Amino acid sequence: MDIIGKLLVISALAGEEITSTSSKSFGFNTNFLEANVINIVILGSGVFYLGRNFLTSALELRQQKIAEALQEAEDRLKQATIRLTEAEKQMAQARIVIDQIKKEAENTARKVKETILAQGKLDIERLTNTGKSSIEKAEIQIKKQIQQHITSLALKRVSTQLKEYMTPNLQTKVIDANITQLGGQI
Repeated sequence: MDIIGKLLVISALAGEEITSTSSKSFGFNTNFLEANVINIVILGSGVFYLGRNFLTSALELRQQKIAEALQEAEDRLKQATIRLTEAEKQMAQARIVIDQIKKEAENTARKVKETILAQGKLDIERLTNTGKSSIEKAEIQIKKQIQQHITSLALKRVSTQLKEYMTPNLQTKVIDANITQLGGQI
């Protein structure tokens, strides 16, 4: 009814305008037929009555669309929350796997290091033993060579001395002495 009241005020003002221009006096036109107040009221009531259903259905449709949009947004929010929760779980699992891989890598590196050090120690011991053995063999060989050289020098010296001291007469005596020694054994 507020609209009707506003329409009446507007029509009254319009009627006053018309009257004031023609008679140059201020007043209210009480002739409803002349002022078309009834037509305006009928037209306003018709618009209000007919427009109310249209406006109500448009507003209900808009409200329904807004409610659907809100529901869709809530559904998306729920799905996003679920995906976020799943992603956080997967990230936590990935962190656990990464920590395990790091621990395994550290253990493997430590074991490899220990193995390399142990192998290095064994190699050093083996090389040391091989070196000692080689040195000992070289010493034995050198000793043998020295002995052979000394023996060879001694034989040469004895040969030389025998050639100087051995006369045919002395040779005969040595041979006879050896034969007599052999004769006693036979």
